[in-house]
Amino acid sequence: MIEYFPSHLIQNFKRSLTFLRQFLVSVLLLGTLLGAEKTTLHLWHPMPAPSRAVLNDLVAEYESLHPDISVHMLYKENEEVRMAYMSATGFTEGGPDLLYGPSDFTGALVEMNIIKPLESFFSEDELAAFDPKGLTWYQGHLYQIGDELGNHLALVYNKRLFAEVGLDRPPESLQELIEFGKKLTIDKDGDGVIDQYGLVWNFTEPFFFMPFYASYGGWVMDEDQNPTLNNEAAVKAFKFVRDMRDIHGIIPKECDYDVADSKFNTGAAGMLINGAWSWAKYMDSPHVDFGLAVLPVNDETGLFPAPMVATKGYYMNPYLSGEREKQVVELMKFLTGADAQFQYASRLATIPTRFEVRERPQIAEDPVIMTSIEQVSRGRAMPISPQMRAIWDAMRPAYQNVLGGSMTPEEGAAYQQELAVQKVAELYEGQDIDQDAVNISAILVYLGGLILVIWALYKLFVAFILPLVRGIPGVQVQESRFGVLMVAPAALFIFGVVVYPFFYNLVISFSNMGLTTVNDWQIIGLSQYGKVLTDSQFYHFFLRTVIWTVVNVVLHVIFGVMLALLLNRPLPGKGIIRVLLILPWAVPSYITALTWRGMFNIDYGAVNIILNKFFGIEPISWLIDPTNAFIATIITNVWLGIPFMMIIALGGLQSIPQELYEAASIDGATAWQQFKKITLPLLKPVMIPAITLGIVWTFNNINVVWLVSNGGQPGDQTHILVSFVYRAAFNLYRYGYAAAFSFMIFIMLALFSVKFMQKNKATETAY
Repeated sequence: MIEYFPSHLIQNFKRSLTFLRQFLVSVLLLGTLLGAEKTTLHLWHPMPAPSRAVLNDLVAEYESLHPDISVHMLYKENEEVRMAYMSATGFTEGGPDLLYGPSDFTGALVEMNIIKPLESFFSEDELAAFDPKGLTWYQGHLYQIGDELGNHLALVYNKRLFAEVGLDRPPESLQELIEFGKKLTIDKDGDGVIDQYGLVWNFTEPFFFMPFYASYGGWVMDEDQNPTLNNEAAVKAFKFVRDMRDIHGIIPKECDYDVADSKFNTGAAGMLINGAWSWAKYMDSPHVDFGLAVLPVNDETGLFPAPMVATKGYYMNPYLSGEREKQVVELMKFLTGADAQFQYASRLATIPTRFEVRERPQIAEDPVIMTSIEQVSRGRAMPISPQMRAIWDAMRPAYQNVLGGSMTPEEGAAYQQELAVQKVAELYEGQDIDQDAVNISAILVYLGGLILVIWALYKLFVAFILPLVRGIPGVQVQESRFGVLMVAPAALFIFGVVVYPFFYNLVISFSNMGLTTVNDWQIIGLSQYGKVLTDSQFYHFFLRTVIWTVVNVVLHVIFGVMLALLLNRPLPGKGIIRVLLILPWAVPSYITALTWRGMFNIDYGAVNIILNKFFGIEPISWLIDPTNAFIATIITNVWLGIPFMMIIALGGLQSIPQELYEAASIDGATAWQQFKKITLPLLKPVMIPAITLGIVWTFNNINVVWLVSNGGQPGDQTHILVSFVYRAAFNLYRYGYAAAFSFMIFIMLALFSVKFMQKNKATETAY
């Protein structure tokens, strides 16, 4: 009975969840489906602007050839499109018909069983027309048809800036790279600030570090997919990149992708290491005389830097069938056809995967494409197994800690190997479980769930059904029914976007859902909660989150009330001042966060310029040092949160009768006594709910931490609980663990909010 009961319930429960998901999606999308005359095919992609322009032209051509078909395209950044596709396809059996992306998506998508094998849709002759490197095979099946080969890094240089310092060719060795970089690094106005750097690139990310690691003979994994990160090659590569910044001074102290891209594109850098996806923009820049070269040889080893090489192409949704499947295959063949690839190659200098396109004179004689092909021949294929995701996550904190000075290169190499082994194990957790223990745990979970459902149904019956049957006191039965019916659509919507996801998250928190079990997960009881509570990182990030929340909310309230008191007085231009003070809250938070990130840059950021000019303080490494980076996120969030508290406090102040202050003045009360005895008590009923809401918002505010610190940088040392659980869910696919973690956060916030409101008697009147 014990062995049968859980598996039987699990299957029925999963069918119920699937039916409920499909029903909710159908209801929410009903408006868009009604009256549709064309078949709409959906394509999600991460193409940058130049590539999107070509794709738009190709899709327009395809739609003109097929009037009965409309192609809807959705752009998202590379990581966003991967996560969105996994969520939409893995959890709801929905998602787009086609997904475009690099080949390193393949392993995880196959493990989750959310892409369809393609070999049955293409004949041998059709596949023979492609470079084998443009076809992504995994575990014996073809999963991706590529339209572009490479997705690789190379050395871009500005010939105009080279000529200005007497250079007529790109560097041919890493030693020359440093020498040329020194000549190109110039303080043009003599103010002590570098105006033109010799080299820029996103050197804080492991993908951009990989060519140098390979040039010392290193690689990320062995033939058995085990991490190989603790070796002499890693130590030497760490030192090389660090020395280019700290000793030779040819690269900025802070340089993410956007900074590097902007500096080179505006003529403020002589050389750039970037990918083929970006070259079209530099070719069109009036500040750049575009030149492309292979990454120069390592003098010490005789090895060329080997960038990771990947295919970019199309994946198919596994749930397609019938006529729609045929239409999607036809669209895929059109977008990967010879004419389509020629459009990309001729306009963007990309490497086509079809042999016949490479042989066309315009492509074969293009020096940029030929150099790109040479660079690809010196690269190494990016591993497409899921372990690569864990290795990236392990390399990033170790590498950034070395650059930040908190680890030596030797310590960084050892740490990234240890972390990689741990994260690979976490990636595949949940496969080996004790079935007897699972069966018993499942019974307990289902019994608890049954009690919860009965309680929820009882509350629903009392709140909604009884009023329909008995009528609301003092209201006609017909009117009460009408009121409930009017509320029903909103209630259904709230159920779909709030209630159902909440309980679904609760269910999977008791499961082993992960990368390899996303479609056949089981209820395993409280195991995930045990992992959360025994994980030292939970308490580490909890303490940091408490500090983050307390500091932010205290400053929000203090400055918010101070500004509200100021605005509550007669003041010239008060309306304009009020609008200016509200602006930080009105501007989307992600724009504000990215703006502040730029303002914290050590070289050109406004914060350091102001501190140096008015206070004589030397430039502070806000985003390199972990403590400073955390302070930077707090400053940004304080800026964002003050207007909300100010508006709430101002509303409370304006509701206080002026007669109370007049009477207090007649009795001789000072301004401080009036504030203490009148203002604070009467503001309390307004401010306590606002403070509670501010605490919940701040505790869960991932936007600022993620954007200002660039995903927890440096070295994952600026994470709070919510950003850490985000990475656990979407970088390592630990869905069950992340669900338990997030539910723990919910429990903490719910208990705190209730107790805080009760203790401060927020619902009581002040009179």
